[in-house]
Amino acid sequence: MLPLSLLKAAQGHPMLIELKNGETYNGHLVNCDTWMNVHLREVICTSKDGDRFWRIPECYIRGNTVKYMRVQEEVMEKAVEEQKKYRRFGQGRGGRGGRGGRGRGNERGGYRGGRGGNRGYGNRG
Repeated sequence: MLPLSLLKAAQGHPMLIELKNGETYNGHLVNCDTWMNVHLREVICTSKDGDRFWRIPECYIRGNTVKYMRVQEEVMEKAVEEQKKYRRFGQGRGGRGGRGGRGRGNERGGYRGGRGGNRGYGNRG
C-alpha cells in the first residue's frame, strides 16, 4: 500500500505525527498533498522533552520535517478495503493503466494518426 493512499483514507481521523526535531502533534487529519504536507485540526502539540503542551485549533506541517506518522488500525483496514475495491474495478480492461488495449482508433472508432496524408478530415490533404 502506498503512503499517500493511506493518508487519503485517514482524512477526518485522529493521527499522531512526530517531527525530526522531536515535537509530536496529535490531531485530526484534514488534508494532505503529494509532498505529504499535512493539515491538522484540534491539535495537541507536545515539546521534545514532553513537559510542555499546547492546544492549537489547527496547524500545517511541512512534509519534509516529519519523522513518522501513526494512524489508527481501523484506518489501515479501511485503506486496504478501498485498494481492493479499486483493483477489482480496473480489472479486465487491458493494459497497465486500465484504459484499454493497444488497438488503433479513437473513442469514435476512427483511425487518426500515422505519417501524414489524410488524417480523417475528408479531402483536405
